[in-house]
Amino acid sequence: MSIFDFFKKDKSKSEIKPQEQGLEKTRESFFGKLTKAIAGRSTIDSLFLDELEEILVSSDVGIETTVKIIERIEKIVAKDKYINASELNILLKDEITLLLTENKKTPTINFDLEGQNKPYVVMVVGVNGVGKTTTIGKLANQFTQNGKKVLLAAGDTFRAGAVDQLEIWSKRVGCDFYSNGMNTDPSAVAFDAVKKASDEQYDIVILDTAGRLHNKVNLMNELSKIKRVMAKVLDYAPNDVMLVLDASTGQNAFEQAKHFTAATEVTSLALTKLDGTAKGGVVIGVSDQFKIPVRYIGTGETINDIRIFNPEEFVHSLFEA
Repeated sequence: MSIFDFFKKDKSKSEIKPQEQGLEKTRESFFGKLTKAIAGRSTIDSLFLDELEEILVSSDVGIETTVKIIERIEKIVAKDKYINASELNILLKDEITLLLTENKKTPTINFDLEGQNKPYVVMVVGVNGVGKTTTIGKLANQFTQNGKKVLLAAGDTFRAGAVDQLEIWSKRVGCDFYSNGMNTDPSAVAFDAVKKASDEQYDIVILDTAGRLHNKVNLMNELSKIKRVMAKVLDYAPNDVMLVLDASTGQNAFEQAKHFTAATEVTSLALTKLDGTAKGGVVIGVSDQFKIPVRYIGTGETINDIRIFNPEEFVHSLFEA
């Protein structure tokens, strides 16, 4: 299934033709402003580049990434001497796609886990309220649907209801659940869960972690300890430290990424709530500035509303009229 199928919403009951929904708000904002700026222009000049800069910043691409895109376009324009405005869409698509693909440090992990060591260990980090637990549940469902033996581990032991929420998700998707209860040592949960997964031949274990600690030092110490104890069971664990960010928070997502990348080595990103925001440009900016690949995106509230991120199709969707 392509990303375009995922962005469609079935409205057959009301006899309305299905339309792409996942990036609709971002596309309307970004592409609409871009079309308006291009209208009537025959060349790309400094005035237009100023407008383009404003469009990118207002789409939450971020200042640094916006400057990078503008500078690249300026070099191309200077080199080719003449580029008309009608060619700008192709040029922008190419440059943004390049930004999203040139920073990949780790390969995309498909839900079939083909070629991965087992158990595959995912440590999920992120602040409370970004959709961390929901993302874990959706991922567990996708892996389970692909016939994988999945274990969810409740490492967020200090937040009221966090353990219960994860257990509810495990029952909902039909996978196993591990917990030591509330107010217990998260690193002990991680150790026991990874050992259980190794001993009982699970395909994947997904560990939830606390979304809020008193300060950055505590956060760094806690996450570092969790990683150390997992490595005592499996020397390669964790395979992936995934940071979950809420795309609708725009620039606040950058601050969260800055905080967590300072606390631990984040190896992938999951962006949630793309369907409800015009700030989808944050996907481009965060991936570029932190040099971390976006692995999954969420564009809805149902259990199946999560997909493996495809940079080319994502950018193409932004420029669809």
